[in-house]
This record gives sequence, structure tokens and C-alpha cells, in this order.
Amino acid sequence: MKKVITYGTFDLLHYGHINLLKRAKELGDYLIVGLSTDEFNRIKGKKCYFPYEKRKKLIEAIRYVDLVIPECNWEQKISDIKEFKIDILVMGDDWKGKFDFLKEYCEVIYLPRTPEISTTKIKEDLSYNL
Repeated sequence: MKKVITYGTFDLLHYGHINLLKRAKELGDYLIVGLSTDEFNRIKGKKCYFPYEKRKKLIEAIRYVDLVIPECNWEQKISDIKEFKIDILVMGDDWKGKFDFLKEYCEVIYLPRTPEISTTKIKEDLSYNL
């Protein structure tokens, strides 16, 4: 069984997220999503609309996702890859090169983002239209 993992915040879930998760699942048999916790997002300077538990329920409801785990810090990726026996790490291409150091543990693939949509764009559009 080929295992794939990806990480993200997945706030204001949109079709770009679904595209990424679908393409990630197509690369293997089992997809794990490391979902950034609220505490970790604060460290990253991100403010989420939905709290972790609600984002987790949304991600768990997506048919491509087999397991959701909390992402609590940057350093846990190596231990997750080892613990879950991951074959492929998938990230959006906005992270290109940032996780190449993990290539000694698994294959690293950067997938193109859906260009016309992002959580940042949604927040900007909503702010502009209020």
C-alpha cells in the first residue's frame, strides 16, 4: 500500500483544496492530512476563521482523505513520515523546494495550485465586499 501525506491549514475550504487532495490521493492508496492546529497557526502568524476541530470535521468528510492528524510544529514531518511509513509527501507548488530535505525519507512532490482560488483571495474578496 502506497501512503501519501500532505499538510495544511485548510481554512475556508474551497475547490482548490479539494483539487489538491484529489490529486494527492491519486498518487497512492492512503492519504493522510496533517492539519495545522490553532496553536501552530498562531506561531505561523495565521488566523483561521474555523477552529481546528471544525476544520478537522470538514477534511474528514472528504472522500479522498483516509486520516487526519494534528500538525503541531514544523519539525514533526520527519517523525510522521517514519511513524506512518509514508511513501510520498505532497505539497502545493507555492512550497517548492522548502521540503526537499525530506527526500531522504520519502518522495517529495509539489503539485500546482488551482491558480484562480486561495483562502487569502476569499478573505480579501469578502473584506472588500463588506
